[in-house]
Order: sequence, then structure tokens, then C-alpha cells
Amino acid sequence: MEEGTIVKWMKAEGESMEAGDVVCDIQTDKAVVSMECDDDGVVAKILMAEGSSGVQVGTLIALTVEEGQDWKDVAIPAAEVDVSTSSSPPPAAVSTPAPSPTTSYPLPTQTGPAASLLLTQYGLNPATIEGSGPKGNLMKADVLKHIQLNSLPTPAPPQVPLPAAAKPVAAITTSPTPIITRSTTGYTDIELTSMRKVIAKRLTDSKQEAPHGYSSATANLTAVSKLRQEYIKSGFKVSVNDFVIKAVATALQYVPEMNATLVKEEPMPQSSIDISVAVATPAGLITPIVKDAAGKTIQQISADVKELAGRAKENKLKLDEFQGGTFTISNLGMFGIAEFTAIINAPQLAILAVGGGRTIIDPETMKPTTVMTATLSFDRRYIDEAQAADFMSVYQTIMERPELLGVGYLSSIRVDRMAAMQ
Repeated sequence: MEEGTIVKWMKAEGESMEAGDVVCDIQTDKAVVSMECDDDGVVAKILMAEGSSGVQVGTLIALTVEEGQDWKDVAIPAAEVDVSTSSSPPPAAVSTPAPSPTTSYPLPTQTGPAASLLLTQYGLNPATIEGSGPKGNLMKADVLKHIQLNSLPTPAPPQVPLPAAAKPVAAITTSPTPIITRSTTGYTDIELTSMRKVIAKRLTDSKQEAPHGYSSATANLTAVSKLRQEYIKSGFKVSVNDFVIKAVATALQYVPEMNATLVKEEPMPQSSIDISVAVATPAGLITPIVKDAAGKTIQQISADVKELAGRAKENKLKLDEFQGGTFTISNLGMFGIAEFTAIINAPQLAILAVGGGRTIIDPETMKPTTVMTATLSFDRRYIDEAQAADFMSVYQTIMERPELLGVGYLSSIRVDRMAAMQ
């Protein structure tokens, strides 16, 4: 994220707040996220009004003071341009806290915005703080605990120049509508949303940087369809896609080389199998994550997908709910697409494009049967054709024999290529 839009202020000027309270909602590249405050205090001055767009990361958007101080008696640092809706003039500064740290350290990629802000403000090295979040990620509570244990003084707010007065735009809704400009020259210009611009850039980068290899397999859905009907009769409305997610997670257990992400151009194997599922929203494509999919039942996966997809379409996903997956599935079967290829969702190494079921005549039984084709796109720099073939072979086997789901590792499922060549 490089810039965002102030969607809504949850606190007004003069209103008290506690650490952890939501101060405002910000439209990021792919979702609306809530910005939390890190300390108790009072909102003294809102510098960026609701609807302000193109706000760069690091831009000062509001001023706060400590409880008991006169919130009306604050000064805007570095410039005297008031871009808020309030017209009160800025008087002198209220206090002189400890100097701001000048040392900065690289932040882990999965560090949340609140924890990142604290680390930057206090000049802390994240390597010295133990994280308690998923995969050892640093949480805001971890940083606050470190600050309290070491009795670190509150740093002064950074003296950053204010941008030119922002032009307020119409209030942003959770489902932004593209701006349509009528033209008399016979065509219509449709402006891309910020989310679609980011998607276009990332997919272009992925296609240019990662040499894509492809591998396809067609699975017979007879057994899955029968098992799905048993779930439905028992009151569980599961879909074929739920079985696909479980089959992919199981296949990644057999071919763990695929369950990795790139860190500084090197593949880093991941212990947890977190499946990103592509969901179409009015604003663009987003990939909420079914975490630990290998350890969940079909019913749990189905419930997770429904809940995540619903909030994704309302732009209510949290950052860790759509960032950090280890493998992506894109399913267009419900749109009548028989088969297609997808672009790798970096920094992951592969993505599975799943088509819809279609009826063919089984050459062995000469009876109609339903089959489904899936195509794997993989990063050829780190995954070779043999590994891709192993993955697709295991995936096909599990889809055709769903009784293998959740039974543990069976050495007979992944074919030993060297033994097969003898």
C-alpha cells in the first residue's frame, strides 16, 4: 500500500479515545481497513477530511493530545495549512515529548499497520521482539508489551510537511462505483478504481517476472458428487469447490515444494497450508484465505468460504484475511467456463485454475459421466514440470477418490518417479 482514501472518521475533534479504539476507516488497495489508535488521548485536530483520496502513507492526518490537555490549543507542525473542516486557528504547541528515534529497521512483510507504526515511532528492531501472532507475526500487543517492560518514553510526533489542500470528493461507499464519463466521439471512458489498478500492476509484474509453466488434469467427479449429496442430505450445503480446496490442501501435503512463498527471490517453505480463494467483488478480485485448510473438515471449509466471501463483497476483510496465503485457487466453473489458465498470485509459487463440470461418454463404461478440468500455473524458476505433474496427479487421485481426504499421508498416493522408470 502506497496511498489510501479516508472513508470515515470514527472519532470527532475533542472526543476521547483509548488504545485499540478505531479512529477512522481507510480504503486501501484492496479493502477498507480500520485504523486503531495506539495510546489513550483526545482527538485535537482532523487534518484530512472524509473523502480525501490519494493520501500517501506517512502523511499526517490528525493531531492528538493527552487527557487533561486543552485539545483546542494545538499547533499544526511544519505548516499552517488547515485542510480539515474546522476553521479554528492553530495556536502554540502543547508539550515537548521525548525526541523521535532516528534509527529505522526493516519490517517483516506480515507486520500489521498498528505494530509497524509503533516500531517506526519508537525506532525498535522487530528482530528483538517475540511475536505472538500466526506464524510468529508481530502484533501490536507484542510491541506495546515491549515498550511497557522497557519503560520507553513516548516519542515526539514526526515533523512532516502537510500536502496541498486536498479536494474533498464524494463519500466513499464500501462498493465503489467506477466514474463513467460520457463522450460524443462514440465511446465511453471508464476510470479504473484504485483496487483494479493495483491488480493490473501486480498481475503484469507476475507475468513478466515469473516464467509460467502449465500442467492440466481432468478428474472424474462421480465419487465426489455422490459424497456431496450425502453431505446435503445431512444438512450441510457444501459445494464442489469446497472439495477442491480440501483436495488441493491434501495434495500440498504430498508435494510440499508447492506450498512456499518467495522471500528476497528465494522460496521459503510454509508449515501451514493457507489457501487463497479468488472472489469477484464489484471493486475487483480479492483472495480471502482459508487458513490451515489441511486441518479442516469439508464442513468447516464450506463455512469459512461462505463467511469470508460475504465479507469480501462488503469490503470488510481484515488485512491478515486476504494477505499471506501460500497457494491460490481460482474457480470459474460456476460461470460455465470449461477450462482456463490463471496468473500466479505473487509471492506464491502456483495457482490452480478450476473449470466447470461437463458431461462426456466414459470410454470404459460407455456411459455419460461428469468430469472437471483444472490447470496449474507454476513459477518455472522454482517448480519443475515433474513436481507440477506430481501435484496434479495427487490432486486428480484425491478428487476421484474423496475417501482419501483426511486419512493422513499414504506413500502410495504420490508415485515414485524413479521407481516407475525402472
